Amino acid sequence: MQTRTEMRDRLSHLLKTYAFEAREVTLSSGKKSNFYIDCKQVTLTAEGAYLIGQLLFHEIEQMDDIAAVGGLTLGADPLVTAVAYTSYLEAAPVASFIVRKQPKGHGTQAYLEGVKHIPAGSRVVILEDVITTGASALEAVKRSREHGFEVAKVLAVVDRDEGGREAIEAAGLTVFSLFKRGDFF
Repeated sequence: MQTRTEMRDRLSHLLKTYAFEAREVTLSSGKKSNFYIDCKQVTLTAEGAYLIGQLLFHEIEQMDDIAAVGGLTLGADPLVTAVAYTSYLEAAPVASFIVRKQPKGHGTQAYLEGVKHIPAGSRVVILEDVITTGASALEAVKRSREHGFEVAKVLAVVDRDEGGREAIEAAGLTVFSLFKRGDFF
């Protein structure tokens, strides 16, 4: 069995090898950047899901009364699944939910999916693959609070150190990330 340090080191290697690109890109915020981190290139692999599930679940285990993890689709989808699966294997089940960018166009017209089994007032953690401006995490926080959840914290795989952490903290939340910008340079 790998230690958390070994898991973090291996995840770092995978992210640097498959997710990180030193090139000019336009980010979802509209800002230009000279690097890109496409976490889905790792989070959607079996090993990446295992490592992320283990590492993020460890952070959640340190918190009190967390009922569920959720996040904005698409970046958070593999994260919430990995954490929920890991929590079940560890005999400490944590539910998961997905926050849509737009309400469902038919049926329930809901922003949140998978929440019928999570009681209102539950403490939840928002997961994010990459924090840049914090807009995606803050949208997930907003929708989760509107649904009646108490958001306890935001956990991310990577914080690009471009103001997102500060924006989330300004909303009264604590942010933890497995990696930061400096880990890639």
